[in-house]
Amino acid sequence: MIAHLSLGSNLGDRAGHLKDALDCLEGDDVHVVRRSSVYETEPQEFLSQPWFLNMVAEVETTLSPHELLSRILGIERNLGRIRVTPKGPRIIDIDILLYGELTVDTDELQIPHPRLGERRFVLEPLAELVPEFRNSLEKLQGQITRKYDSSKKEPNAGQASG
Repeated sequence: MIAHLSLGSNLGDRAGHLKDALDCLEGDDVHVVRRSSVYETEPQEFLSQPWFLNMVAEVETTLSPHELLSRILGIERNLGRIRVTPKGPRIIDIDILLYGELTVDTDELQIPHPRLGERRFVLEPLAELVPEFRNSLEKLQGQITRKYDSSKKEPNAGQASG
């Protein structure tokens, strides 16, 4: 099955955390097929935190949606994510956006992701891989996103923007 995952980080070596998460996803039952560009994005909802790096990965998996969620939560824990402040700063965040055409609606998992259409930081990279989402992207206002240039050194990487 093809699934699309959103990855984000806004603490420490943000690009390194994304790479580590992608590396951890790879296995016999999950293969990263394609990945979007990386975008630097302003925080949403909880604004007093560093800017994020976000991307989307298209994976092929034999795991069920709940097994994939379990794998993702384990990767987040192993990479040092500690859930303290909802919507707050995080080393890594991985969400299942889409799982083929499947719809899941349980307490622990909703697919498609319920706020998918409200988040430019998700839609911008997703539209690179799934062009059908370009129309939804064009309807969104605000929410600054810019392609991340990994060749440039960022003097304030991981620091809050003001």
